[in-house]
Amino acid sequence: MIVVAGEALIDLVPQGQGALAGLQPALGGGPYNTALALGRLGSATAFCSRTSCDAFGEALLDGLRRAGVDVSAVQRGAEPTTLAVATLDADGSAAYSFYVQGTADRLFTVPAGLPAGTRAVSFGTCSLVLEPGASAYEELMRTAAGQGLFTALDPNIRPGLISDADAYRARFKSWLPSVTLLKLSEEDARWLGGTPDEWLAAGPSAVVVTRGGDGLTAFTRDGAEHSVPGVKVDVVDTIGAGDTVNAALLHGLSRQDALSPSALAALGSDGWTRLMRFAARAAAITCSRAGAEPPFAAEVGGV
Repeated sequence: MIVVAGEALIDLVPQGQGALAGLQPALGGGPYNTALALGRLGSATAFCSRTSCDAFGEALLDGLRRAGVDVSAVQRGAEPTTLAVATLDADGSAAYSFYVQGTADRLFTVPAGLPAGTRAVSFGTCSLVLEPGASAYEELMRTAAGQGLFTALDPNIRPGLISDADAYRARFKSWLPSVTLLKLSEEDARWLGGTPDEWLAAGPSAVVVTRGGDGLTAFTRDGAEHSVPGVKVDVVDTIGAGDTVNAALLHGLSRQDALSPSALAALGSDGWTRLMRFAARAAAITCSRAGAEPPFAAEVGGV
């Protein structure tokens, strides 16, 4: 079982040009998209979050159930669902503004335990920024790491939500001893101001940096770098692409029985290349269609 912990929200995606273009609601949130993609790829997956009892909250859970994701660990609340309004530039890249005050996902509390059979837990995005839920997710991360579980982190920086950048950067560094696999984009890396070598020295067994259409690079503790190119595709938008990479990496590692620091160290060049090519194919499919619509296993092929 791979558990994904974090927010579920509704993306409002513009259907044309200009500030007053019509908005199409879509299921979203970085952790939500990761869980959905894992379920579609065929991994045993559970979602750990807090969602609203409103119609959007029901739609979010229905989407996970259809993908085969276990939602029994999801907490519920009467508060509204978080909204993220997307804007798309000419090449389909998305930026967001958020409506988060008083929403359900911010009130997440630490669960009594994780689902039976949990081998890995994935964290990231808004859920590690917005209090009081951020502190609860942070405690869950440290607890999972202390239990010897594989932990994955994608900070997926949303600068508009971070009121104190220096405080967040310091908090990010404090998470690294509890992280097995750190995945982040080039943009995230620039904003955080660190390097893969610095992050590896602080705790993770591997760091994967995504470079959009240019591909991915993995950095490992032995000083090795493994890179693959991106897969060329006609981009509709990039919503959910990074989350699909998260899911594909975790799915591929699970299929290779590599959800541990020692197994990551033993992957070698061939193992990392196969894994990242799989992730690049999956992300390209997501980019080829509107909204966060990650692929099913049959669309991507094997790891």
